[in-house]
Amino acid sequence: MRMGIDLGGTKIEGVVLSSKGIVLAKERVPTPQNYSAILDAIAELVARLETSAGGRASVGLGGPGAESAVNGRMKNSNTQCINGESLREDLSIRLRRIVRFSNDANCFALSEAVDGAGAAYSSVFGVILGTGTGGGLVFNKQVLSGANGIAGEWGHTPMPNYREGRPCYCGSVDCVETYLCGAGLARSYSNAGGEAMLVPEIVKRADAGEALANTVLDVYCRQLASALSVVINIVDPAAIVLGGGLSNIAKLYETVPLYWNDYVFSDRCVTKLLPAKYGDSSGVRGAAWLWGE
Repeated sequence: MRMGIDLGGTKIEGVVLSSKGIVLAKERVPTPQNYSAILDAIAELVARLETSAGGRASVGLGGPGAESAVNGRMKNSNTQCINGESLREDLSIRLRRIVRFSNDANCFALSEAVDGAGAAYSSVFGVILGTGTGGGLVFNKQVLSGANGIAGEWGHTPMPNYREGRPCYCGSVDCVETYLCGAGLARSYSNAGGEAMLVPEIVKRADAGEALANTVLDVYCRQLASALSVVINIVDPAAIVLGGGLSNIAKLYETVPLYWNDYVFSDRCVTKLLPAKYGDSSGVRGAAWLWGE
């Protein structure tokens, strides 16, 4: 059996999968606000899930941030209490077994590549469009982490063709994330003269025929196409799978592939753009799949 643990800012989710990907046990608990309590919560969750599933499982952990290539300690996590901590090592000691770790975007991509929307493809780029913007690369059902543990960190590359001077929390300006995350789309709408509102209301207005909302969503599609064309030009994945709240915008799947033809360095682009099969459960499933055959 394989167990996946998804460490989020507000919840910790665990799942136990059979060798065929069938869910044997599943549970969510609130995320504590200090490091020691997080370790306790995960250890207790693992014990309960194994009791429910009826046996011992391998454990894969997904979460925000990355492990330092220098000392293995966590960095770049918006769950700030784990930054600087040896999360995987400490959890391995607590659980008395080896724990594998990858960031949440990698886990999402792996889940969708193994038995999700990208299962039929040998190369998959998984994209999260939500509070932030992240990505993960999977080749032949294996996550590509990279020499620095940051492969797929597409959200913090410069947005091509659009330069408005948008500051990013990472310290750079005009990162892809500042345009494509939920707050980025909301900002684009207000910058175009609309009221301040959340993305679902903007989409609702577009569906109702509001010209401004439709124009802003069309620009968003072109921005996403422009940003993804960089990935296609460098990695050339067979499929790109979208997750996160903004992946529910139906317009993306028809319009973005039309627009990225203007940027991709080829006479045609056959890369598929697909919605995630498992939605917000992809991350925890991908953590379980960190243990392959």
